[in-house]
Amino acid sequence: MKTIYLDNNATTPVLPEVFEAMTPYLTRWYGNASSQHHQGARMAAALREARGSVARFLGCTPGELVFTSCGTESNNLAIRGVLEGRTDRRHAVAMAVEHPAVTEPLARLEALGYEVSICPVDSSGIPDLDALRHLVRADTALVSAMWANNETGVILPVPDILDIAHARGALVLVDAVQAVGKIPIDTAHVPVDMLSLSAHKFHGPKGVGALFIRRGVQCNPFFLGGSQERGRRPGTENVAGAVGLACACEQAAAHLDDYATRVGSLRDQFEKSVLNRVADSYAHGSRTTRLPNTSSICFRGVEGRSMLVILDEMGICASAGSACKSGAGKPSRVLTAMGVSNDDSIGTVRFSLSSLTTPEEMETAIEAVAATVVRLRASASQAAG
Repeated sequence: MKTIYLDNNATTPVLPEVFEAMTPYLTRWYGNASSQHHQGARMAAALREARGSVARFLGCTPGELVFTSCGTESNNLAIRGVLEGRTDRRHAVAMAVEHPAVTEPLARLEALGYEVSICPVDSSGIPDLDALRHLVRADTALVSAMWANNETGVILPVPDILDIAHARGALVLVDAVQAVGKIPIDTAHVPVDMLSLSAHKFHGPKGVGALFIRRGVQCNPFFLGGSQERGRRPGTENVAGAVGLACACEQAAAHLDDYATRVGSLRDQFEKSVLNRVADSYAHGSRTTRLPNTSSICFRGVEGRSMLVILDEMGICASAGSACKSGAGKPSRVLTAMGVSNDDSIGTVRFSLSSLTTPEEMETAIEAVAATVVRLRASASQAAG
């Protein structure tokens, strides 16, 4: 049975070009980049080249880039590194739709005596900027805002958030894990203070990410024990992973315009067809700017998890929302923040495409989704009768 993979916001397949670029650093070249012999020197050179490539992709300098293990670690480093280093500012603000990689570190710090405020969002998932202006204070150290939401694909107004935060002297962390590789990101023109990303979200390997820290921003390490990454993230470097991340960035840069056009067209046609064929369904965030690959659809009267089981039996991989929370069986915190009812939240399924998704796969998915909803609604009707 052919797999139709529509869960690319959870993770993406590694591109052949990325795998090929990484292979020498898993086989022939295996030294420690801190060692002084020829093996170590070759690994150190590969790490420098990878850092330079990722930096060019993001519009920053190599010295502003810290390699990490993933987006979650990058967010934790940024949040703890800033807040724990400030004694004069012990307040942070986050948007109500942030990923747990942001909300949970903030909750831990809140339990330790820091103050955290949550900015509400409207029904599309866009932060209430007037509320944000009142929440950011003179003692606010950090404002955290994702560039694009992992569940709905909704793109947040990052430039406006930056203006509000910077006017009060607060730093801004942008969680760009879902945005990098899908829409243009340029730190040279968008004055973010810190920005997190993860390779496996755009056809790179799992286990490597990065944190951009703008020159002059103080971000204390929370790992201790070595001088790697200029002391900001000690530990033996994942050179093969960094090379894979760099190659994924290069591939994304070369195909970004085509991605927006081709993948966006496939998503729009899929969404339009499904909504036309399935009564009492709607797409979250459909009236605002979204990532071109993401469609979060509510099917009223259907349990999303049951739908996913049937789709999986048909070879179609989708998600109930965030991969970190999709097995919890609870309403999505993101959708709840948007004012979505518990029933509608539980009846929501996320479909996320990639540059490898084909029109034929989407046609098959449309048929399967429509048939699955009919089947589940019929079963529910019989059970009720």
